[in-house]
Amino acid sequence: MAAKGTTEMEVGGDGVAVITICNPPVNSLSIDVLLSLKQSYEEALQRKDVKAIVVTGKGGKFSGGFDISSFGDLHSGKIEQPKVGYVSIDILTELLEGATKPSVAAIDGLCLGGGLEVSMACHARISTPTTQLGLAELQLGIIPGFGGTQRLPRLVGLAKSLEMMLLSKPIKGEEAHQLGLVDALVSPNYLVNSARRLALDICELRKPWIKSLY
Repeated sequence: MAAKGTTEMEVGGDGVAVITICNPPVNSLSIDVLLSLKQSYEEALQRKDVKAIVVTGKGGKFSGGFDISSFGDLHSGKIEQPKVGYVSIDILTELLEGATKPSVAAIDGLCLGGGLEVSMACHARISTPTTQLGLAELQLGIIPGFGGTQRLPRLVGLAKSLEMMLLSKPIKGEEAHQLGLVDALVSPNYLVNSARRLALDICELRKPWIKSLY
């Protein structure tokens, strides 16, 4: 069966690996994308020429969230059911957030559901002012399952996080910056380069290395 999306990794001369989520039209997180993200991360962590990591999305969108068609594939047995906590613990908490190299999410367009949960597992976030960020899973009758219920309150406070989750209400990048959900706002043209610089600043301890869960 053809892969539903992937990630691409490019390592620059500055020692930053840029991992790009590629699954048009909204870079949804299929099981294939999540497994590819894991492989790209593991490669970046093993490579001696990589100091830091930037995670972004192709075509001006970070990620619209988990690929809901994967639920059907899981139930029908087309794809194997991952063990409980495989995404939220093994990939996002232990691999991304627990990585020995810092990561920055470079966010544009959409950063919803599982997409926001991936970005919160990174050690910092930079977004464009008009990006939409939110956890809208309750519209589908499910709760955020990739750690968002734990990380969002730690970043924006309990009241705002409950509003965002219970009302499935996304916010724009400007408000996210005021709340502390994103660390800086830049225009789309400067997004990835700004994230690269921030990732190196964290690596060289000029900026704090923050794990959202703690």
